[in-house]
Amino acid sequence: MTGPVVLLTTSLARGGAETQVALLAVALRERGWTVHVVSLVEPDAFQTELARAGVEVHSLGMKPSRPDPRGAVRLASILRRVRPAVLHSHLFHANLAGRLARLIFPVPRVISTLHSLAESSHRSPGTRWRDRLYRITDSLADCTVAVCQAVAERHAEAGAVRREKLRIVPNGIDTLRFRPDEARRALTRGAMGASEEFVWLAAGRLMWKKDYPTLLRAAARQPGCTLWIAGSGPLDGQLREMARALGVQARFLGMREDLPQLMNAADGLVLSSVVEGLPMVLLEAAASGLPVVATSAGGSGEVVDDSRTGFLTRCGDDEALAAAMTRLAGLPSAERREMGLAARALAVQRFEMQAVTSQWEALYREG
Repeated sequence: MTGPVVLLTTSLARGGAETQVALLAVALRERGWTVHVVSLVEPDAFQTELARAGVEVHSLGMKPSRPDPRGAVRLASILRRVRPAVLHSHLFHANLAGRLARLIFPVPRVISTLHSLAESSHRSPGTRWRDRLYRITDSLADCTVAVCQAVAERHAEAGAVRREKLRIVPNGIDTLRFRPDEARRALTRGAMGASEEFVWLAAGRLMWKKDYPTLLRAAARQPGCTLWIAGSGPLDGQLREMARALGVQARFLGMREDLPQLMNAADGLVLSSVVEGLPMVLLEAAASGLPVVATSAGGSGEVVDDSRTGFLTRCGDDEALAAAMTRLAGLPSAERREMGLAARALAVQRFEMQAVTSQWEALYREG
């Protein structure tokens, strides 16, 4: 079987789950599959890369968090035209839409993907009703796939999915794009004006799940260090003001397209999240040979080998996070380099995108 495959996603933006959808679409297309990406809302990222790979992108024209029956009509029209062998959905709203679409069009195989412990907004942080809707529609999916063991266990324990229908396929990473590169490190540090100081990199959407306030309080305890924050989001202004008030040497870089270069230029990556799935930024750091300090949210512990490739700490505890950051920054550069090389080896072994794509192909061909 080489398709067609429809990858249905709630959105197509610069987020971890959406990045994974784009990477999978391109990898499948390179292997000869006919691939279509359908976003419930208007896409604002990856269109150029997907078009270059020969992947057609569709939008259902829906508004965020606003049910629209016209979206269902548009999806049915796409499915009738494409006639996919597999409808593979990502994120809560798309997972529901993909399952319900089976009532309209008889797709041979429907797969839902769980990308986080809680795919919810700050306005609706609870998961009970989402778990209930997953449970009600469970029979409409052939299988439900979690990106890590932690996400699988959370949904199984809540009864959102039956264990016998639950699989785990990790996120994948392009280990050629993200790789150690000393020449790129020197060039980027020079362009960024970094000299001998220890540079911390944080990357991700400026939103509540990433818990940047805890990071800024921890960073305030790191004299002589600089913090680069790559990302945008609703808390941008609030976090900038907080950094100024705390006296943190922070540079807010906004949304960046040069994350591989920033990974090379930094000395350590820090992740302070309270809610996660299998964080893409940790995979990117590992592939780049960059040691990390991360909170134990979601599947972080499935990427970070504590004390070997980085350090894990409690969520929401700025003192513990600061202590771990101080510990990593205080290591001799040779030890940090060894940690980075161990992280790189782990990324290549467990999360390389081509191997992950093969796991998805095997699931597509089941049944």
